[in-house]
Amino acid sequence: MSEVRSFEPGGYRYVRGPFQYSAGIAAEPGFTLERVCFAVPVPLEAGFARIAAHLEARGRPLTAFAACELRSPAPFSDQGFRDFNRVYVGTLERWGIFRAEENPVARSNVCPELRKPAVPGFHAFTYTVPATAAAAIPAFVIAGSGEARGGDGPYRERIVRPGDATADGLREKARFVLEAMEHRMAALGFTWRDVLASQVYTVYDPYPFLADEIERRGAADHGLTWYYARPPVVGLDYEMDVRAVPAELALPAP
Repeated sequence: MSEVRSFEPGGYRYVRGPFQYSAGIAAEPGFTLERVCFAVPVPLEAGFARIAAHLEARGRPLTAFAACELRSPAPFSDQGFRDFNRVYVGTLERWGIFRAEENPVARSNVCPELRKPAVPGFHAFTYTVPATAAAAIPAFVIAGSGEARGGDGPYRERIVRPGDATADGLREKARFVLEAMEHRMAALGFTWRDVLASQVYTVYDPYPFLADEIERRGAADHGLTWYYARPPVVGLDYEMDVRAVPAELALPAP
């Protein structure tokens, strides 16, 4: 079972992951989650500033920042991804969230195939707020996962069925990612029955395995949002994230 730790300054617990993100977060007792979606992606630095302003307006500390969804212009090389992640976690370190290579914030980062943003930026973010009563609805966000096995080696050595966009290859990739979602949810005490939103990111057709791999396990009981986008690293073809967030808001374009 994956290790789960509590991030007390934020009011949430998280599944430990690599330095750039946690594998998932869940509100601790006494807290719940809110998600905010930007009308258009906001570049990274400006996005952090708008997030900070929103948290202040909601009376929440910066450490309440618990998860985010990023959009990038194109998939990164391995080194490019590491370089971007170091820039990203720099702000989290200044906010008192990222410490000693430990990052509690869950994240997805995907690349639209069309209508690409000019630079990496925020699509949405999630944070904790005090619960007004005992939470009846679970509140959690599972970070995005592509079809790469864990480890420190190059992505190309860890990708499931690399370069295989056949129906059978994509089915195996999807099964791997769905099982990763299940593993992360289980670590936090949740199952597909608790999920309120499932998101898929791929430029390939998921229909051939939609019924057998997604619907049958209950991964789309509230529908499935398909983004015509690629995962964030060159060579990956399929990514998912899931969540149950009781309150979802939207912010207009600046």
